[in-house]
Amino acid sequence: MSARPRFGLKLAPMNCSLQEQREVWRVADQGGFDHLWTFDHLNPINGDLAGVAWEGWTLLPAMAEATSRVRIGCMVTGNTYRHPGQLAKMATTVDHLSGGRLEFGLGAAWAEAEHTMLGLEFPLVGERIRRLGEACTVLKQLWSGSPVSHDGPAYHLREAVQNPPPLQRPHPPIWIGGSGERKTLRVVAEHADCWNAVGPDVEECRRKSEILDRHCETIGRDPDVIRRTVQIRTEANDLNDTVHLCESFWSAGFVDVILYVSPPDPVRKAEQLANELLPRFR
Repeated sequence: MSARPRFGLKLAPMNCSLQEQREVWRVADQGGFDHLWTFDHLNPINGDLAGVAWEGWTLLPAMAEATSRVRIGCMVTGNTYRHPGQLAKMATTVDHLSGGRLEFGLGAAWAEAEHTMLGLEFPLVGERIRRLGEACTVLKQLWSGSPVSHDGPAYHLREAVQNPPPLQRPHPPIWIGGSGERKTLRVVAEHADCWNAVGPDVEECRRKSEILDRHCETIGRDPDVIRRTVQIRTEANDLNDTVHLCESFWSAGFVDVILYVSPPDPVRKAEQLANELLPRFR
């Protein structure tokens, strides 16, 4: 466990203005948060699909330029939306623009409606998870800077070259989101630097973390090298409830907590977390 918990801040880019996004970025950078997050969806994931939604990865360069200290990322990228070769290049560009502050979040994707409306392939969940693991392999190979040939079930590369490599070596930290016990956590064990769970059930997340430990032992990887992280919503609780939940997760070994704020008035909520919650842990 780290000397102190690390905190992230997330305002999903849906049903909000770009000015609210910019103000939350300012709060994260100046208010002491360790990392700052967007999401990867083409439509709102709550409420009306026709509501306002901003594209997550094209927000990251703006986020990189608008901040100077806080680490940035997409919690989490849907693997099915892009070829891993394209995603590797996008991530490298953001890593350079941010001065090496990218945290790379990836998941198998789940929003079927977004795929259906655009005619994107949406395989069954087992195949999506298998592709997630294959994509991680391809991404890490491309980030090495060496030519890559890969002939897998889903992705085919022939002497693919990408320059420059990321600033962070060997690559930006890979966060994988998801909690499927048999397949997803196995991919986490094989590829992730950080595992991201979704709260607020501390005991369930602890149980899943123990399953991840066993996957690591099966493949011969030290489970302690994978940071345990969790994402929790803050709107439904008063501040004391949120503090106690953060303490419970930290005691359970989850060293990074991402606090999720949402409209209405997400800037005020972010400022409250920066001014009243973070000092309790510093």
